[in-house]
Amino acid sequence: MTVDAAPRTCGFGAVDPGGLGRRQVHAVAACYFVASFAALGLPPYLTAILPALGDPDGRWAGVLYIVPTVFSALGAPLWGRLADRFGRKRLLLRAQLGLTVSFLLAGAADSLTAFTLALVLQGFLGGTFAATNGYLAAALDGARLSRALTLMQGSARASLVAAPILVGALSPWIDPHRQYLLMAALPLAAAGLLALLPEPGRPGVPGAGRGVKGSGGAGPGKGAAATEEAPDTPDGGGGGDVSGGGGGVADASSSAEAPRRGSLRVLYAFEFAFVFATVISFPYLISLAEQRLPGVSGTTTGVLFALPHLCYLAFAARTHTAFLHRPHTGLALGFVLVALGLAGHALADSLPVFVTVRLLLGAGLTLGLVCLAVLAAEAARGRAPGRMFGTLEFVSKGGAVAAGAVAALANGRFGAASPVLAGTAAALLAAVAATAFSSPVRQRWSHS
Repeated sequence: MTVDAAPRTCGFGAVDPGGLGRRQVHAVAACYFVASFAALGLPPYLTAILPALGDPDGRWAGVLYIVPTVFSALGAPLWGRLADRFGRKRLLLRAQLGLTVSFLLAGAADSLTAFTLALVLQGFLGGTFAATNGYLAAALDGARLSRALTLMQGSARASLVAAPILVGALSPWIDPHRQYLLMAALPLAAAGLLALLPEPGRPGVPGAGRGVKGSGGAGPGKGAAATEEAPDTPDGGGGGDVSGGGGGVADASSSAEAPRRGSLRVLYAFEFAFVFATVISFPYLISLAEQRLPGVSGTTTGVLFALPHLCYLAFAARTHTAFLHRPHTGLALGFVLVALGLAGHALADSLPVFVTVRLLLGAGLTLGLVCLAVLAAEAARGRAPGRMFGTLEFVSKGGAVAAGAVAALANGRFGAASPVLAGTAAALLAAVAATAFSSPVRQRWSHS
């Protein structure tokens, strides 16, 4: 079977040579879910873990919370390049086994230094986000890839909701510190399942035509076609439509590379801004809710924290269908909704209002993540996916680290409401920028 001429009409069921079918994509998503479980479920319990390791007041919890993120960002570009050279499946297995080793070391650590080193290794040896997305991008393209990326985000959101609950439920019987040992079985099981999946494409083979190098992930029957399509989507948006017929495609062969490089930088900028704007509200949401809602239960605050992620799980698929052909419009709207939701947090003083603004933020989160997935899928055409998604993870983690740092500084100086106001300003600026990359600009690029 050859590459679909209109990939946006295809589902996961069709399998290209070297590609992936629906069940295989779902298996990858399941592996991503279980690998994310410990990484997302245990950090909220650092304040309970650290006293036994020599930090009685848990003062290092905030720093250790971002240690895996920092080292994941630093390692992602390297692992992405190695994946393009040596094979995406091999490097994805490396990421899962790296998590297994780091979780075992974290669970067995008997000092703060040893535990910190384990978290460093978790970040550097893990990197399942970039490894998973690079693996998928080597086998899928267009709408099928953006659907798969949307599904991977759904796996992460499901872990973010479920993992802390399970860790808390197990805590009376198993100390959260020792749960790292238990959780090590999850990425190990994921590695076993991934070993049964195929190696997508032919890693390390230069892409055919138009001077695109290192697009080895294209695979048999796909590499040339994906490279041929790359100039048709110079901005990485809109599903590859080219208006004007005429000489648009012919002209693109000599002039599309510069816009495509520019569009990749734009994708990275939007990724950073979106992660920054959404993550900045996470660290101090519980304390803000407790200030505004005296006597609120821990269960209620947990539900408030989870609401935006539940919105994504409920509406991501429909959002993908609605905005597949207009991702920049959806991204701009997502930033606007994020800004409104964050601004509402600063004013919320009752439970119904809190629920409303969390749902508003959830709508923006869903739109932004889905549309960024569409843009990333289009940007991956004709490119070495490991390198691109490795850099994308570096940018994403950088946004998360920046958000945590700004949130800490703003909270310490101005109070628990100030981080959401900083996020509001960032989201509004990004919304203006995203609006500038709407259809008229894309059409000019198509004719350039």
